[in-house]
Amino acid sequence: MRLKNSFYAKKSLFKKYMNVSILIVFFSFLVLGIILTVMIANYWSNEKRRVLDSRAENVAEFIRKNVAINQSINDEADSISIDHPDSMNNFLRLYVDDVGIDIVVTNTNAKSVFVVSDSKEIRMNMIVAPDIIQRTMADGTYFSRGTIGGLYENERYIAARPIYYNKGSNIMGVVIVTSDTNDISGFTDMVLRIFILSAIAALAISFLAMGFFSYNLVRPLKQMAQAAKQFGKGDFSVRVSESSNDEIGELGVAFNNMAESLSSSEQIRKSFVANVSHELKTPMTTIAGFIDGILDGTIPPQKQDYYLHIVSDEVKRLSRLVRSMLDLSRLDSGELKLNYQTFDLLSTLVTIIITFEREISKKNIEIRGLDLITPKIVYCDKDLIYQVIYNLVENAVKFTDNGGYIEFNITESLERFDFIIKNSGIGIQKSEIGLVFDRFYKTDKSRSHDKKGLGLGLYLVRSIIRMHGGDIFAESVYNEYCEFDFYIPKKQINKTKSDKNS
Repeated sequence: MRLKNSFYAKKSLFKKYMNVSILIVFFSFLVLGIILTVMIANYWSNEKRRVLDSRAENVAEFIRKNVAINQSINDEADSISIDHPDSMNNFLRLYVDDVGIDIVVTNTNAKSVFVVSDSKEIRMNMIVAPDIIQRTMADGTYFSRGTIGGLYENERYIAARPIYYNKGSNIMGVVIVTSDTNDISGFTDMVLRIFILSAIAALAISFLAMGFFSYNLVRPLKQMAQAAKQFGKGDFSVRVSESSNDEIGELGVAFNNMAESLSSSEQIRKSFVANVSHELKTPMTTIAGFIDGILDGTIPPQKQDYYLHIVSDEVKRLSRLVRSMLDLSRLDSGELKLNYQTFDLLSTLVTIIITFEREISKKNIEIRGLDLITPKIVYCDKDLIYQVIYNLVENAVKFTDNGGYIEFNITESLERFDFIIKNSGIGIQKSEIGLVFDRFYKTDKSRSHDKKGLGLGLYLVRSIIRMHGGDIFAESVYNEYCEFDFYIPKKQINKTKSDKNS
């Protein structure tokens, strides 16, 4: 069920991206279409205004030159006579036929005196939109959309200009020029059809491109999801592509690094389980065998002390194993706290060397430098520093060749104490120097020398030293020697001591 849901989750990611992309592109084209329509309408309206206003001005100028006024300017000017009505009609018809407009000439009291129009509603000597006449006479120009007081059934563009007396300021009439608005609707429809067809083609190309891009974008995530499934099954060998240089590529690199870490951790875990099982099984088998031999009389009384010492060693070995595991757990959980106290570092070292006296004598190891070291009083956690030195000496004794040497040196400077332990023997290969402080790591994978180790000793050593504010380093020449050097800063120790005393 989880697998099925996961599949649909991966599939929905592609769908979501495509749906969002489609909506964005669609609304972008929709907004573009609306803006284009508004801009075309505004442009057409402005162009119509310019054309109609120009026609009205030309007609007004033509009439001014070709009319005769029958009454004085102070009387009611309701009778404008045209000297050459046929020529004027022909002249105005040119405008009507050219741009499809209607022309109405009125006197100042809004009575029509000349009409060039196919509309039967506008006749001679009828009152035509007094408000338009008044506004035109007041402003000198007029433009709007309307039906001229209901004379037209459909809305039209309306432009008007006054007719002046002989280029004077007095007005003898008004020219009204109108044009149907259906032409802009047709033009707008045509433009929109072209835009829609172009938009459909662009959308189709965009959707194909987005689908291809989305698929390529989601494909690495799908690979990671499949690899994660394999990780869940315990297979850490799967890797994803790192070909791109974008964030997906960085995610792929991080994912593969995680896979490497998981693979390494899994190998370490398996090795740890195997080592712990072996380390627990061997001493427990030995202990059980010797105890049973003593209880059932198989081991004679004169040999019991000898085998009881072996049992004691195996119990101590189990104790060290359990202590290492507990220390590791406390380190990981942050529960391990430092218990500072004053003690002599040299005295601690001598005590530890004595505990390994039998092994040192058995391998005929030469101890160097111990007689040159003076007492060094330090202030830190005595038990943990004891464990540090114990682990380092134990490793040195374990890996020193027969007849070899172990050399010690403890120096003191203004800022810190340095502890150096160097032993002859096989040493550590250069490729493994950086790994010896990792948990569960063992350089002696054949267990020819390190039969009792779990690979925790040096990890605990470094962790304890760093808790004290110091650090530890390893140096080795393969088949010659190995050297460990750790330091504890005095400043950190003195500060801790003063804080505790206060």
